[in-house]
Amino acid sequence: MPGPIQSIERAAAMLRLLARGSGEYGLAEVAASLGLPKGTAHGILRTLQRVAFVEQDEETGRYRLGAALLHLGTSYLDANELRSRSLNWADALAARSGQEVRIGVHHDGAVLVVHHVFRPDDTMQTLGIGAMLPLHATAFGKVLLAYDADLSAATRRRELTSLTRRTIVTPQSLERVLTQVRAAGWANDAEEYLPGEASIAAPIRAPGGLVVGAIGISGSVDRICDSASRAKPALVSQVASAAEAISRALSD
Repeated sequence: MPGPIQSIERAAAMLRLLARGSGEYGLAEVAASLGLPKGTAHGILRTLQRVAFVEQDEETGRYRLGAALLHLGTSYLDANELRSRSLNWADALAARSGQEVRIGVHHDGAVLVVHHVFRPDDTMQTLGIGAMLPLHATAFGKVLLAYDADLSAATRRRELTSLTRRTIVTPQSLERVLTQVRAAGWANDAEEYLPGEASIAAPIRAPGGLVVGAIGISGSVDRICDSASRAKPALVSQVASAAEAISRALSD
């Protein structure tokens, strides 16, 4: 296998440097920080400038991250930013629904919980931030799979672990469910991940419509679903409204 390409490693290090502190560096500062000759540093900066990943201030001559790179970055929304933009709506959703609220993103083949609001009652609860949930067996995971064709294909190629008697375990069944999720704009699970538990989730979208996460509620199946294990319409509406509000906030 070929080894790493040094020029790309140096360019990546340069971009990370420009993302720090004030975000503006002179040529000498860049070269000294990375231990490069000025000529080498200048050549990499000019190349990055040519593809608009770096800009140079005409008056000071200092370099900063370019607009193209910043625009490219909107395809991946930092989990901390997603959490900070979602706080108010997550709290309001917990208050309205009476259920715990979680916000999740895809990470390493699972759903990573980046924010968790406790159920507004006095029962004992455990903070779930940092928990990893299965993609195929939760409403949160189904939302992320439904809007990411590559992730969906990779998940369906793997073994779908049976967690309860209701867990989806065949690729064909999962694809049918994901088609339904895309048509409805939300997902649910009823005792597919944990016996007696259910959840409803809806997509959070970044500017341009890219799905970057999911927000949803979780609770006992009798509170989330009707007698036929269908998600209660009022709760679906509350979750969908919260997801839309967060998506608008991200666009703003």
